[in-house]
Amino acid sequence: MNRTFFAATALATLTCGIAAAPAAAADAKRASFGTMPDGRDVPAITLTNRRGVSATVIALGASLQALLMPDKRGKVEDVQIGYDTLDGYLAKPEFFGATVGRVANRIAKGRFTLDGKTYRTPVNNGPNSLHGGTKGFDKVLWDVVDVKSGPAASVTLRYVSPDGDMGYPGTVTTYATYVLDEQNQLTIDYRATTDRPTVVNISNHAYWNLAGVGSPRGAMGHVVTIPAQLYTPTDATSIPTGVNVPVAGTVFDFRKPRAIGDRVRDARDPQIAFGRGYDHNWVIGNSVTLTTHLMARVVEPVSGRGYELWSNQPGLQFYSGNFFDGTITGKKGQIYRMGDAIVMEPQLFPDAPNQRNFPSVRLNPGQTYKNTIVYKLTVQR
Repeated sequence: MNRTFFAATALATLTCGIAAAPAAAADAKRASFGTMPDGRDVPAITLTNRRGVSATVIALGASLQALLMPDKRGKVEDVQIGYDTLDGYLAKPEFFGATVGRVANRIAKGRFTLDGKTYRTPVNNGPNSLHGGTKGFDKVLWDVVDVKSGPAASVTLRYVSPDGDMGYPGTVTTYATYVLDEQNQLTIDYRATTDRPTVVNISNHAYWNLAGVGSPRGAMGHVVTIPAQLYTPTDATSIPTGVNVPVAGTVFDFRKPRAIGDRVRDARDPQIAFGRGYDHNWVIGNSVTLTTHLMARVVEPVSGRGYELWSNQPGLQFYSGNFFDGTITGKKGQIYRMGDAIVMEPQLFPDAPNQRNFPSVRLNPGQTYKNTIVYKLTVQR
């Protein structure tokens, strides 16, 4: 890790809120977000602290539906693009804020081999499978199993994926826990177990626009720092070639803070042409770690809103919203266009079931898959 980066982070950011919050409980409230076509209710749980931050989680896809936070002048805005109502999530799902799995990211040609047997999962992204297939974790209704207020507010959701679900072996039980504390940390903690050897890679697909929902500025002015020396280039279908390449001297070098828009359309690099921008994995480490480590820092200079992203995962998939084409109308009636939001997904590497040199996504009975994602919300004054 870059020491200069840590020092700059410490000096440049302050915790959200004008004054220190009193020692008081954060609050969790449950409501309904709507009804599924089969009549099942979709709970919405809103976690709120005393510093003007709140996060709403809906049971469809165990998704972060909204995140409200103040800017440097104290103005509170939602920084998650998506939909205002359930109808949008049902009619045109775009992974907005969703939990993605069983296997986040892409699997080449929708097939992989485990213990000598070949498995197939539905193809839904060109020739490849993306985020678990046509009905991944983002498109199912999770059970709300626990809601708590207290020093931190939290909600825990559970989904049991049966053996053979989307072609994957084994019954996998997954818990997603969202926690908001008084230090303005939003933590998303994923845990999964299986009854047969299988593959698991779960992440969150939050779409961030720190300027606020409805802002005409979009996200290309966001300043990003990623402390990675390497990234994984892909073929034209976004499947990694299997080698890790130094970021030095390329448009993928975010070791020093840089606005996304500076080079996001520089198609002199064929990797940018392949993805229509950034849609790649940065190599933060070589394996899952016992504790969380810094993955990225993002700041929107005009509002001052930002966050540090920490996780125990070795890879960071950074997507610059390249495929929004004006056909989606979201919150506040805004038409979503290319570059209106970004995604940063801590995870294992894309196509890992087929790439022997990548950290393994195998999960065996008796083991617990863990992905801890922490957004340390900040405001730069």
